[in-house]
Amino acid sequence: MEARIEGELIRKCRAGQSRFFEPLVRAYEAEAVRIAGALLGDIEAARDAAQEAFVKAYRSLATFDESRRFRPWFLQIVRNQCRDAVRHRRVIRRVEVPEHLLDRAMERVGAEDQAHRRREAHDVLWKGLVAIEAIHREVLVMKELEGLGYAEIARALDIPEGTVASRLYHARRALREALEARGVTYP
Repeated sequence: MEARIEGELIRKCRAGQSRFFEPLVRAYEAEAVRIAGALLGDIEAARDAAQEAFVKAYRSLATFDESRRFRPWFLQIVRNQCRDAVRHRRVIRRVEVPEHLLDRAMERVGAEDQAHRRREAHDVLWKGLVAIEAIHREVLVMKELEGLGYAEIARALDIPEGTVASRLYHARRALREALEARGVTYP
């Protein structure tokens, strides 16, 4: 969504016209659920976290800095909501892994039929993701699952781009080590 349109919608919401928040929800709902799902590993918990993040964002619009974009600010709220959910309910279970990551893992898993290989690769990759620290998992999710750039991740996490690069490096290394511990090797 264009920054100009976001700004206008937010100004109307601040003026008491709450119906103008709906386009923001429609624009970012799917992404919020995907990110929350990847961080929480449970689709129902992800939907709840996304919904709660929208409520918090709406209630916080009065303090929103209009010089910033809504998306990174909102994704930070989603991330914080997920952290709270994990801390209070221990929700992490399972996540849908993108095909390109599954394909790479499948090359390393020796199974006979395709469906079984996919399930096994998914399980191995998920166990690797769960084994790494949350700060590493979240940056991997944002980069690899959501395809965000370094600048977008930096804004969403409120950290410098150099820190994003560093965390990604360490996250990839940690994931590789976690996968190798499960018998998946990479060249």
